[in-house]
Order: sequence, then structure tokens, then C-alpha cells
Amino acid sequence: MLLCSAVAGCGSATASNPAGVPAASSAPARSSAPAAAAAVGCASVNQATSVAVHRAMHLVEPTRLGVFTVTQHKTALVRALFGQFCGAVGHAATAQGTVPCPADFGISYSGTFYDGSRTLAKFVYGASGCQTVSITADGKTQSTMVLGPAAAAAPKLRADMAAVLGVPTSMLAPPQSQVNPGGPKKSLG
Repeated sequence: MLLCSAVAGCGSATASNPAGVPAASSAPARSSAPAAAAAVGCASVNQATSVAVHRAMHLVEPTRLGVFTVTQHKTALVRALFGQFCGAVGHAATAQGTVPCPADFGISYSGTFYDGSRTLAKFVYGASGCQTVSITADGKTQSTMVLGPAAAAAPKLRADMAAVLGVPTSMLAPPQSQVNPGGPKKSLG
């Protein structure tokens, strides 16, 4: 309860600044391949062969999920996740004003999509609170909150991230706490 009280002020976000996450930086990719094959960012989804993902926690969490790093080489999983990210930022949320968000426990995933050893794009996915996606490629960043049109364009984002990490979807961010309508001494079930 104390942790939720401490982050209660984090329960909303302003949609006019949808990123809510620091932008990742990316140096322009260098390649000897022809220009058509040297695409980066969302234009290169079908070239992606691997993704390296790093989970960071910005608050101490009682479940001690901690740091987690995975490199996924299954091309279908990599491209599915990359496509979901691009779908979200390609249909960025346009809501104005304050958006009510669940408690943000500071869980984010950052990583890099590769074609072999060539960097295609870097991303940051804010998985708790109001979900956010940010993709940086060729020095340009696109960001959105995952709601409205962005959520509709990326309906499998959480499932695809879980598949890349090899974990159940429920492990991406802590489950929301349940309120017991019967009181503290009654069972939830």
C-alpha cells in the first residue's frame, strides 16, 4: 500500500507530451548495401533479424523483477514486435489534456533492432502506467502513448513483447492491485 501511495501522483499523464520517456539516440547506420537495402526505422521492419531488449526499473519494486536482458533471433517474433511499435507510432495518439493512467511502477524496456550487425532502430517501451512507445532511427524519434488510434494499430504489442522476451504477458509490468469489496478480512475469491 505504501508504494502505491508514494507513486499516486504518477497516475496521470499529459497527452500533449506523449512520449513521457527519454529519447534514445542512434547514430546513422553505415552500410555498403544499395540504398534500397539500407533502409532504417519502420521502413526496415522486414529486414530485422534480431532485437536486443533490456528491462529497467526506475522504482524499487517489492516483486524484485530487476534488470533483465534478452537477445531474440527468431525473425518472425522480431519483425512482429517491430511492426507493432511502428503501427503505434504511425498512428500516434492525438488526445489533448490530462489522461488518467494506472500507477506507473517505472518499468520500461529499451532495445535495438538489427539486420545482422546493422542497427535499424532503437526503442523505448514504457510498460507500466500509461504505456508509451518511442522509436529512434537515423536521428529521428517518433513517440506516442499507446491509446486510441495507437492502441488500435498495435493490438498485439504486449503479446509480441512477451513472446520476444519468452515470458507470460502478465510479467511485462506488475499486475494491477485488486480491491477487495468485502473488506480486508474477507477472501477475494
